Parts: sequence; C-alpha cells; structure tokens
Amino acid sequence: MDHFEINGGVMHAEDVALPRIAEDVGTPVYVYSRATLERHARVFREALNDVPDKLIAFAVKSNPNLAVLKVLQRQGYGADCVSVGEMRRALAAGMAPEMIVFSGVGKTARELEEALEAEIGQFNIESEEEGLELAEIAARMGKTAQCALRINPDVDAGTHDKISTGKADNKFGVPIDQAGQIFGKLASEPSVNLRGVAVHIGSQLGELAPLERAFEKLGNLVTALRGAGHTITHVDLGGGLGVPYKRGEEFPSPAEYGAMVARVTKDWGVSLIFEPGRVIAGNAGVLLTRVVRVKRGLNHPFVIVDAAMNDLARPALYGAYHHFEAVEPNGSDMTANIVGPICETGDTFAMGRECDHLEGGDLAVFRTAGAYGATMASSYNSRGFVAEVLVDGDRFAVVADRIDAGSIMDAERVPEWLA
Repeated sequence: MDHFEINGGVMHAEDVALPRIAEDVGTPVYVYSRATLERHARVFREALNDVPDKLIAFAVKSNPNLAVLKVLQRQGYGADCVSVGEMRRALAAGMAPEMIVFSGVGKTARELEEALEAEIGQFNIESEEEGLELAEIAARMGKTAQCALRINPDVDAGTHDKISTGKADNKFGVPIDQAGQIFGKLASEPSVNLRGVAVHIGSQLGELAPLERAFEKLGNLVTALRGAGHTITHVDLGGGLGVPYKRGEEFPSPAEYGAMVARVTKDWGVSLIFEPGRVIAGNAGVLLTRVVRVKRGLNHPFVIVDAAMNDLARPALYGAYHHFEAVEPNGSDMTANIVGPICETGDTFAMGRECDHLEGGDLAVFRTAGAYGATMASSYNSRGFVAEVLVDGDRFAVVADRIDAGSIMDAERVPEWLA
C-alpha cells in the first residue's frame, strides 16, 4: 500500500495534489510520502515480532536522503552503509553509531579509520585481506573493531545478474567452504572481535526459497564455528526482499519472510541483523515528470518527458519496469514509447506501453521510484541533479535542492595554462 492516489480526478501524495508540487518545485522531481515510509517500516518491524533480539538497519544505498533517513531513525531503524559518505548521512540523521553496519568490498583504509573513530556497531568484513588490514588499523588506533565475516553461500537469488550478490562468481564475501579457515585466522587478531557472520544474496528477490537455502547454510556454518571453539553472537541476514513494479505482480510479504526467518533461526541463539531497503522505500516515492511533447513514430507515438535516464537510471541499467500514468487521467488510453530527452537510445523508459492518453504539458509519474532513483542520478548531458520532496499530510518540503548545470560548472576550473 502507498499514499499516491487519484482524488477528485488528480493524483495526490497523501493530501497534496501533485500539480501543486510541480508548480512550486518544477519537474522532474522525486516525491516521497512520509506516511508510506512509516507504514512500511512498521510492517517490516512487526513481521519480525517472533525474532526476540534484532537490529533493523535500513540499506542507505537505496535512498540516502537525510529526511528519509530521519523518518526511519524515528521508527527505531539503524543503517546499513557501504561507504563513509553513507555513514556520515546516517549519523547526521541521528542514527546511533552502535546501530550502524558497514558493508562493502572496497572499504579504503581511510574509511575504516573513520568508521572506527565513530565506533560503529559492526564491520561486515568481505575478505581475509580486509580483515587483516582492519585489525592492523584498529591496533594502531587502540580500538577494537566489532565484526562479522560476510559469507558467499553460492546461492542463486534468481534476480537480475547485476544485482545478484550470493553466487560463487560474485565479488561479495568469502567462499563458504573457506569460511572456517578465514574466520579462525581473523578471530585470532586481538584488535578484532569477530562476533558473527553475514550474508546477502541479492536484491529484488521474488521468492523466499533462495533466502532460506542461504540461511540454512549459514546456520550450519554457525554450528561448525561454535564446534571449533568460536563464540558467535550476531548474524546479519542482509536484505533483498522484492517489491512489485507491475500491477498484479506478487512478492513474498514481510510477514511471510518474518515467519520463515523465525522458523529457520529459532535455535541459533544470536542477535539478528536485517538490512531492508527497497521494501521500505520503493513504493514510498514517485518521479513526477512533465510531457515535453508527443512525437509521431513509425509504430507508436513517442511520449517525450522531461525526466531522463540521468534522473531514473534503472530502466537503462537493468531494463527495469516502472508503471507510468497520468496525474490527471481523462479516461482514454494510448500505446506509446515513453522516452526522455537525453541523446542516447538507451534513454527509453518503455516501448509499446499501454498507458493513459497524454499530450504535451501533461504531468505523469513513474511509480515505485523511492528506491534506487535519485540516489543513482547523474548530471549526464549537463542536465543537473533532480530535486526531491517529502510530503507529510497536507504539507510538503523540498528535501534536496535541484542542482542546475550552472552550479555544477561553477565547481570546475580551466587551468591557467589553457586560459
């Protein structure tokens, strides 16, 4: 459920008509619903009621906007971060350091130092080499790093290849058949408290079976590590639950996921960490855009909108689907190619799509754009960066300014010897 609905013939975000936002802020613009974020945060938390000891750490990469993070901080969420930049955002939003998990295969020495200084809750170590480097840095700083070893369970998540992270040839984690040896070596480092293991097999998962296979493998590893004399107190189960982008699609609910987790982990005796992202933020946002013009095409007309692949990259990157509809539907339909203005054929959102009838000047939205939308934006074609708005009931605020091309150019310099 989300809070973007047609009311009086006009789409609203909660109690705010989208044309009002377009008039005040311009287009394209991301629009987030606080009520939807809070509802999803609550539903996911309640789905884990049978898990007695847990931390829910929002995957900041899915939507790092400070206002979004603040909403989730007030819901008791921590943060899963994959860069120091994301860690700084989580801290700025008021998330407690001990509720921050730092993942990612390429943490630099400087990032490790800053995270140690911040005394974050857990580092998810992705390789033996990283673990040894972290141990050396922590010893030099007089710190003890709280850590888990990320395991690659060689489980195919059944998702898009570019967002699969748990197969043997993916770059993430250590092979499960080497985990015992690597865990033992790193656990002997006095500046590292290797307290558990972690797993994450991919994003936009449509079935629970791959997750359950990965968790069962992890449970067997926990038993083996304890048998080898190691103390295991924490297990990070990652995230990855998918959300429907097309009307009629069905995905496992948080309640079904929570029941599976409770059943599989009931005898583990650990504190569990969860890293939801898309399932919290996905349909809590839309990308509001205006039709530039409708151009005749060979088979179908081209609906050219002012949003582009630099604003919403998922269709160009993954061939991803986003439901597209008019803000003020008139009851008639059309079959059209939905495209942006960028000088790339890849700047195409849909081909031969059945949609509301649209003409130049009309407003439309791309649905389910609250995750992996604005955060993946660029300034390609010198278009600047898209604005972001948060709606709360009958009010809204700009929570990320539109950064125009001129401001970006102001940060550039022509060297004196070229002037």
